[in-house]
Amino acid sequence: MSNRPLPAEMFDHYRQMRESDRLFAGIGELERLRTQDILARHLPPPPATIFDIGGAAGVHALWLAERGYEVHLFDPVPHHIEQALDASRDQAQYPLASCSVGDAREIDRPEASADAVLLLGPLYHLVDRDDRLLALREARRLLKPGGPVFVATISRFASLMDGLARDLVSDRVFVDILKQDLHNGQHRNPTDRPDYFTTTFFHRPEELQQEMAEAGLHVEKLVGVEGPVWLMSSFENHWSTQSKRQLLLELLRTVEEEDSIIGASAHPMGIGRKQTAQR
Repeated sequence: MSNRPLPAEMFDHYRQMRESDRLFAGIGELERLRTQDILARHLPPPPATIFDIGGAAGVHALWLAERGYEVHLFDPVPHHIEQALDASRDQAQYPLASCSVGDAREIDRPEASADAVLLLGPLYHLVDRDDRLLALREARRLLKPGGPVFVATISRFASLMDGLARDLVSDRVFVDILKQDLHNGQHRNPTDRPDYFTTTFFHRPEELQQEMAEAGLHVEKLVGVEGPVWLMSSFENHWSTQSKRQLLLELLRTVEEEDSIIGASAHPMGIGRKQTAQR
């Protein structure tokens, strides 16, 4: 395992922001529902064992447990694990199978012990490519042959699109941040504004595909989670009306694999598989 520590400012960020709350309102809810729609269409049917690595406070893990999966949650942030344990106890009929503090680069579980692996956050905060490859190879090690892996990233262009949509480009400091993002994907936040996020790597879609393939995973497809919907000025009006909400979700599913849409999503996602026969 790499001995490079995870960024200290990442831990500070998640102490300030309650990740589970973010995913139940506005654009965060769109991200959650779209992610779960993608998972529901590509996961093996329950019962199956799923490792949710970097699963924060367990929003997706708890949803999967309710659906009949055996879900093991791992996250490097201790208070995320505490929150997930509390939520699991509240969901007594469908608890998580386990919750552990863990680093995506080295998970203390046997080889081929998961039917599916979720990496819906770790690649954000592994800013060195070698570390991202370690995490992807570890996911491959943990997977049973034929098992899928779901790898979420943040788009290289997320700061640009968000900055234009919310007029954050009026802030000279934010402009400097987004220029660095566009240059090399290395997102840094020198301010005390948590909405400017924290130390992160922002992927181009082709970089995600290359990293997954180099880690020995067969890349089945890339999809855009939010597409262009997260940039809609009228999003709240549409999202608050059930029929319009369903239309947005239907349209996003229709275009999710379009190359020109994937990079416009806040979160491009790779769906890969551990091949049954490895060279």
